[in-house]
Amino acid sequence: MKAKISDFLKRRNAKRFSIFFVLAFVFLIFSKLSNDYKQNIVVSIKLDDLDEEIVIENDSLNKLLVYVKAKGFTLVPFLFKDSKEIRLDAKKHFIIKRNEFIFDVQRQRYLIEDQLGKAYNLLTVKPDTLRIKFSKLAFKYVPVEIRQEIKYGLGYDLVGELNKNVDSVKIVGAESKLDTIHIVHTEVLNLSEVNTNIKENLNLDVSNFGSIQVSPEMISVNGVVERFTEGNVEVPVIIKNVPSDLNINYFPKTVSVVFYVNLNNFNQVKPSDFKVECDFMDITQNKQYLVPKVIDKPNFVKRAIVKQNRIDFIKL
Repeated sequence: MKAKISDFLKRRNAKRFSIFFVLAFVFLIFSKLSNDYKQNIVVSIKLDDLDEEIVIENDSLNKLLVYVKAKGFTLVPFLFKDSKEIRLDAKKHFIIKRNEFIFDVQRQRYLIEDQLGKAYNLLTVKPDTLRIKFSKLAFKYVPVEIRQEIKYGLGYDLVGELNKNVDSVKIVGAESKLDTIHIVHTEVLNLSEVNTNIKENLNLDVSNFGSIQVSPEMISVNGVVERFTEGNVEVPVIIKNVPSDLNINYFPKTVSVVFYVNLNNFNQVKPSDFKVECDFMDITQNKQYLVPKVIDKPNFVKRAIVKQNRIDFIKL
């Protein structure tokens, strides 16, 4: 019986001690937080009453470092956040020069004190002058380029080029940023084993454009896909840029040109549609022969190459 009473008293004393310890700890915290402390606070400046065409650049850099004296209770929120936001009137509190809003920190220190509140005793503020860069909204049109990785089925290919429903798009944003953009790409059009006509919608790749607005953000592309085949024709060789005081003889006089064309246009191909030339100006000490090149072909022929890669000549 005595052992039970002893255990009960021990548990009761332990409970009292725990309560006393907690109360003492809370009292200690409150007493500490009631003291004055000095601390740096980051103040983030936001501008009100901005004209619609004004765009603030690098908004994250528009900050002041404020050294304050305040009660611990007042500074507790800064354990959980990095900065305090203050809003200033762009037209009343700033001087505007070219592309900058200029805020005289020392002369208008009272604006910071008012928004921080009486709980803060403002000791110092850095920098003395805050410069906030801005740009005015502008717009321009830039061409669209299709990114594509298309593999066609055996014997099939694209007739001509892929067509777009728009050739250019409108971009709107800060003029300084627009100056760096000269083309807008689409997301990659990835297709395989294609043997039918192409008709797709593609989003524009604006992942690196930031606040730049693009209109439209999506375009349509289409293309005609048909069966293709190869053929060849004999085409006479033309030598250009031969010096007037030089006579030459060359061989062969004609070359075989292999062309790649869709079946529907195959029978329209004629040797006279092609032009093969060699440029005598390409002759060097280490290359004493001519290289034939296809310089003209029908528009409906997708590609054409010369089988022979060398034309020999002799001076007469």
